[in-house]
Amino acid sequence: MSGEIKWLRQLNLFFVAMSFFTRIPVPSWVVIDSDKLNKASRYFGLVGLLIGLICALVFWLAQLILPASIAILLAMVAGVLVTGAFHEDGLADTADGFGGGWTIEDKLRIMKDSRLGSYGALSLGLVLLLKWQLLVELALYSPMAAVSALVAGHTLSRVVASSLIFSEQYVRDDASSKSKPVAQDQQLNDLFILIASGIFVLLWLNGVAAFVLFITLWLVRILLGGFFRKQIGGYTGDTLGAAQQISEVCCYLVILAVGLS
Repeated sequence: MSGEIKWLRQLNLFFVAMSFFTRIPVPSWVVIDSDKLNKASRYFGLVGLLIGLICALVFWLAQLILPASIAILLAMVAGVLVTGAFHEDGLADTADGFGGGWTIEDKLRIMKDSRLGSYGALSLGLVLLLKWQLLVELALYSPMAAVSALVAGHTLSRVVASSLIFSEQYVRDDASSKSKPVAQDQQLNDLFILIASGIFVLLWLNGVAAFVLFITLWLVRILLGGFFRKQIGGYTGDTLGAAQQISEVCCYLVILAVGLS
């Protein structure tokens, strides 16, 4: 009986993580509060895996009857619809804040502004275009290469972004922030489970691609963490979204450069 209760608790945490990152409906019995959202960070990588599988499925079905470029575009649209452009919004806000603010206070204020500025529009457009082009090149090489890239990219990028929670300081004091409950009292066990989801996906790839991806994403994480500290003294939910988008692009770059076979 106690084992079943523990299993249900973990399932509840997974659904909480899914509700945080996606627009996918969760069962009515799921309890969502600050404490559970805090513990749900362990499953952010698995939610990324789910998103990647959905995008990969859309691409695979679309490429059976449509050109690869259109199939990739539909897969990207599916990702945006599933997540509500959660991370893309963070990237745009981060670019606006870092590009338009001089002081930490100015940057945080601009990042909180819901309006899209020139820095945000430019960064968002370039990142989306780069993702589309990289995935099209992979799809033209092999449809399965694009499928693997979508699954790996969505999973590993969320592992990298979420791991920053465990080492960096949350800098926004706004109690209404959606990310604030996630930033409090993270446990080492949560980090281990998060990393395990990334390792699971890496093991799915071949040894060379997995090794280069691991090293690349580790360096990206170090550079992003240092950059965020220099800019605002830590991280916010927006910078985590930016980290996810940048890490996803890096995944596609590495897989295209190194290959999967």
